Amino acid sequence: MQRILDKIKAYNTIIIHGHKRPDGDCYGAQFGLKNIIASSFPNKKVYVVGETSDFVSFVGKMDIISDDTYQGALSIVVDTAVQDRISDPRYTLGDYIIKIDHHIPVDHYGHMRWVDTNFPSCAQMIAYFYTKFQDELKLTEEGAIALYTGIVTDTGRFRFRGVSQLTHQMAGLLIKKGVDVEYIDRQLSVESMEMIALKGYVYSNFIVGDGVVYIKMTRDVIEKYGVTDEQAASMVGLIGGIEGYPVWALLMEYPTEIRIRLRSNGPTINELANKYQGGGHAKAAGCKLNSWDELPTFIKDAEDVVKAHLKGE
Repeated sequence: MQRILDKIKAYNTIIIHGHKRPDGDCYGAQFGLKNIIASSFPNKKVYVVGETSDFVSFVGKMDIISDDTYQGALSIVVDTAVQDRISDPRYTLGDYIIKIDHHIPVDHYGHMRWVDTNFPSCAQMIAYFYTKFQDELKLTEEGAIALYTGIVTDTGRFRFRGVSQLTHQMAGLLIKKGVDVEYIDRQLSVESMEMIALKGYVYSNFIVGDGVVYIKMTRDVIEKYGVTDEQAASMVGLIGGIEGYPVWALLMEYPTEIRIRLRSNGPTINELANKYQGGGHAKAAGCKLNSWDELPTFIKDAEDVVKAHLKGE
């Protein structure tokens, strides 16, 4: 962390990247870090770039910058284990690259890496980074909102494995900085009628395997219910927690690939995700298929993971 702070001090321009199809933690880590740097060093130019997320758009707005901005700049990539998932490939144009992440490492990109899987969210890492240097760094209410949003979304509102005493200490610190927890809960909980209708579809159409349940979110379904890709992908949690089915997945059809959101409340699934061009946490990972023809093989592999877990292998 000291080396990261030294690099931040050394550069006048800092550009913060996240991953494609960003979630709350990605946004929280990006905008939280931007707030810390910009508040602490007002003469520095700090930008957040990448894809947008309507779900957590209240956290901040992405910057639009030219390629020239990267000249002599520091690139920081947060919350991204796999190199090809980094949103906006121009991060390589920076003079120096730092990776900050809490996922099981897959790609060892960057000149400097701070990767710690003990943190349940990357936003918590950024909050912890701030606490280690509070004598030098500043954090405003705006940044605290971003970081709290990242922590609360990636921990399932403090329900997932990895939540610790430190997690709650960081949350308490951010609340002390001015976070209105009711405001954030309202922002994250509001749903449209289209989303409610889509939930009904998911509950009526998920497919049951041997210890595995999954839902196919094809283009025609997404268009029928009038939701965004981001909204459709968020349905993965609906089919979790069914007794006797410790692994579940949402398969999302995009124009060029099929992305899988893979979850577990028992078996370790990140190795399965690695096998299908992905990665992530032991119990929450992502991967992809090249076509629906690969689906039966993927489901069989997922079922084998469940069987091995039940045998204690």
